[in-house]
Amino acid sequence: MSPDTLSLSGKIAIVTGSGRENGIGAAIAFALARNGASITINHVSDSVAPRAAAVAQRVEELGGKATVVQVDMSTPEGAARLVDETCKAFGVDRIDILVNNAISGSPKPLMEETKEGIDAMMGTALYGPIFLIQKVVPKMPPGGRIINIGSIASKMGVPMSPLYSAAKLGRGYGITINTIMPGPVSTDTNTGEVQKQTHARLVPLTRAEEREGRGEDIADAVLLLTSEMSRWITGQTISVSGGITGN
Repeated sequence: MSPDTLSLSGKIAIVTGSGRENGIGAAIAFALARNGASITINHVSDSVAPRAAAVAQRVEELGGKATVVQVDMSTPEGAARLVDETCKAFGVDRIDILVNNAISGSPKPLMEETKEGIDAMMGTALYGPIFLIQKVVPKMPPGGRIINIGSIASKMGVPMSPLYSAAKLGRGYGITINTIMPGPVSTDTNTGEVQKQTHARLVPLTRAEEREGRGEDIADAVLLLTSEMSRWITGQTISVSGGITGN
């Protein structure tokens, strides 16, 4: 790959939590597809299956290749299946790009959290990325890219959802690992009262433009980090929030 291009031609990518067409994961998949990547669309819920199929269709319309894998990647077995089915679908034995985007559960005040909610959130935000990295790295060639989608909440410690803030918080093998921290982004999963309060508090703190973020704002930052242009960026936590900063 030329060092002055964003081309991802021939690259194999997994984007977790990418089954909703208006979500951040789908926006990332579309950005990678426009630049030539083959992408696994991952989701866990039966109800999302038709939407995931629509995301995959759009990926192909944009010039990429797509496969859909419905699996819970918060277990070692689920993570292994996601990697194995990706390789099988594209006829390869490597993964070039891993984007850990999935998150489950709804942010709540600490005193309202339940074991079920904690397990769901930590399963996708903590266990899943660990298990996937374990399965992907042996199949990732030099120049591979791992990108974790976090949240500006990790830096600011948003009081309305402290567990979510905590959940969203490499070196070697010629692989770079970075974390992107979005600010408030409008998707159909951000509709609860806690999300509304959080967004109302954060949007006035933006500096580039006073608005919520869009999926493509986050996707373009991911695209840069997947390209050869980012070869000397690793171990970084990058706010993609319109300039929101913590105290």
